[in-house]
Amino acid sequence: MAVDVVKIEIKSVMDASGLEEHILAGRFKADEVVAVIGKTEGNGGVNDFTRILSDQAFRKVLMDHGTRDAAAVKKIPMVWSGGCDGVITPHATVFARTAEAGPASETRIVMGTALSPQILPEDIGRPAMVEKVAEGVRLAMKDAGITDPKDVHYVQTKTPLLTIETIQDAYSRGQTVACELHDSMGVSNGTTGLGIAVALGEIDMPRAEQICHDLDLYSAVASCSSGVELDCAQIVLFGNKAGAGGRFRIGHSVMKDALDMDGIYDAIRDAGLALPERARASDLNGKLVNCFMKCEADKRGKLRGRRQIMLDDSDVHHHRHSKAAVGGVAAAAIGDAAVFVSVDAMHQGPHGGGPVIAIVEMD
Repeated sequence: MAVDVVKIEIKSVMDASGLEEHILAGRFKADEVVAVIGKTEGNGGVNDFTRILSDQAFRKVLMDHGTRDAAAVKKIPMVWSGGCDGVITPHATVFARTAEAGPASETRIVMGTALSPQILPEDIGRPAMVEKVAEGVRLAMKDAGITDPKDVHYVQTKTPLLTIETIQDAYSRGQTVACELHDSMGVSNGTTGLGIAVALGEIDMPRAEQICHDLDLYSAVASCSSGVELDCAQIVLFGNKAGAGGRFRIGHSVMKDALDMDGIYDAIRDAGLALPERARASDLNGKLVNCFMKCEADKRGKLRGRRQIMLDDSDVHHHRHSKAAVGGVAAAAIGDAAVFVSVDAMHQGPHGGGPVIAIVEMD
């Protein structure tokens, strides 16, 4: 089935009216919605309840207007990234599977989902987690009907992190953990990025000492998040496939650093939209649905030779600095402040930069 994609502004902390409007207008049915990826306005931290509020609001609309029961709606992947620092506008990108036809000879976006084997607390930051994530990514490729890893352009994941309880569980079984509790979010994200890279043939299986240390190893299509609500990797994978139907294509590139606007345009070109060599937002002609990107502060404290103080700031966390900076660059590049920018990008794109994924509407 074809995949329809639409970006919806979130007008207040529990607003899902944009989703409801598209359903009532007949663009797609509530039962056809298969995934949501969004930015909410909270602080992006552990206590960011705006993610929960948006999740509840969007699932309620699907319950109110569809026939799926609560258990089925609960299983729909919804990835919420908290924190709209700088100019970033709260918004959601909604994916629906429809019967819309398209040219059989053309490649269009497809989606697959999967769950990895259980990830134990002692696996996080170690080769076992890399292998389990890679296994899940291969299952998601199969679900999407993609056989060539080069046709994969975006892998969004949610994986477990450490808690006091899971650390104690590991110790009770005679196991150890690879990092401190407060480091486990970044370590989980980074290890997952390597698992994606291994599954797609971007890198060979890393050695244990390379995990979260050798930052030259990365995936160019990974966008990894972690939380306390699951014990495996939840994987949503997007790529292009001939004959899939619909009007949308996906592509990717990388930002080499926080100022690399050309990396954003390269992702849009890779998705299939022709742009001039020195592109501007006006060249997009309304054909870009959204860009998704990861970023984090360069641990070398430099940006194109200039000293950076993100990592020295005791008042504002470096995640908020980098998210606001890259969000501003991205908003200027595409002419739209509703852009998906997420942090904790270890092993996701080059050090100091990050992956960029673009979805465009084709004629």
